Amino acid sequence: MLQVPFIRDHKEKVIEGLKKRNLDAVQMIDEVIALDENRRRLQTELDNTLAESNSLSKEIGTLYKSGQADKANALKERTGELKETSKTLGDDLNSTVEALSQLLYKLPNVPHESVPAGSTEDDNEEVYRKGDIPTLHANAQPHWELAKKYDIIDFELGNKITGAGFPVYKGKGARLQRALIAYFLDKNTAAGYTEYQLPLLVNEASGFGTGQLPDKEGQMYHVTEDNLYLIPTAEVPGTNIFRDELLNESDLPIGITGYTPCFRREAGSYGAHVRGLNRLHQFDKVEILRVEHPDNSYKALDGMVEHVKDILNELKLPYRILRLCGGDIGFTSALTYDFEVFSTAQDRWLEISSVSNFETFQANRLKLRFKNAEGKNELAHTLNGSALALPRVLAGILENYQTEDGIIIPEVLIPYTGFAKI
Repeated sequence: MLQVPFIRDHKEKVIEGLKKRNLDAVQMIDEVIALDENRRRLQTELDNTLAESNSLSKEIGTLYKSGQADKANALKERTGELKETSKTLGDDLNSTVEALSQLLYKLPNVPHESVPAGSTEDDNEEVYRKGDIPTLHANAQPHWELAKKYDIIDFELGNKITGAGFPVYKGKGARLQRALIAYFLDKNTAAGYTEYQLPLLVNEASGFGTGQLPDKEGQMYHVTEDNLYLIPTAEVPGTNIFRDELLNESDLPIGITGYTPCFRREAGSYGAHVRGLNRLHQFDKVEILRVEHPDNSYKALDGMVEHVKDILNELKLPYRILRLCGGDIGFTSALTYDFEVFSTAQDRWLEISSVSNFETFQANRLKLRFKNAEGKNELAHTLNGSALALPRVLAGILENYQTEDGIIIPEVLIPYTGFAKI
């Protein structure tokens, strides 16, 4: 959530920044400033009214003690009026604060200056590419055909048990999935991230804290009776560890990692681009999250990008990195880099990670602060990234490592799988 003082002091910068998202925010920004001015006016009037009431109450007590009951009773009429006025002012103030909060919840983060303008994924900037695209044999197949051929993932069984988008991993497919999870966690913990095992359901406050609510409410599975939400990513429970926390500057930086299944209702449209593992309702992901001092967060973001690159280099998959444009960047993000693996069998790029800096946007919602060197409370910066999301990484391995007589396992994974070939 954007900070009101920042909006008030940098009005034109905010408006121009949000234009990169193709959002004309002039009316919303003007309304935020007007509501904030009204809030401050009401707060001042309420404070003055309460101060006058308190002063009169003390005076009334003194008058009674000195035997001046008539004067005291006269003043009591005034305190009664002040009580009614303070109630009205308090109700108006609460309504104004609520209206301001609801409006701020609708405003996305202001993109970093390096974010390119653009409307769709076609306007994203490629900033890095590595790896040779393999030449496959003449009978090469996409991963959903390979999964059926080698009996390692059963999409039809998942559809029978639950519905489309809930695959069942079998035999060496399940072993390979487990191997990837363990490998990713080991890489992350070796890089200094502390491993957490996190809840798969979160409350409404957690959803608001990281910005999934109200922005993506329709995309999350909602357990209505308990008002809980199935997590769309470990970012939500992981970041909410620090909700309402006041840290010491010496506590920073903080890095955590965790594996969770993830649940998303929006499985998308029909067609080859969403077949098989390309888009699911339930999928596995290993996440990394950081809480950083504002002065260090972009250096930390670069470090997270290098960390994901290191994993993909060890898997020896061809990949590229995109800097997302304003029209494609997430609601809460100031700057996002997407990693994509090339699927040779599908002849297309598959997104496998997003690494983002949210600056103070989430921290303001979370009330996540630290006490700086001057002893003042300051909002921290939050960052997160996938290291990595499994479905499309697995699809990339199956398709790019396929041969005429089986699928070769990347060398780095063999200690985890216990086999070298499917």
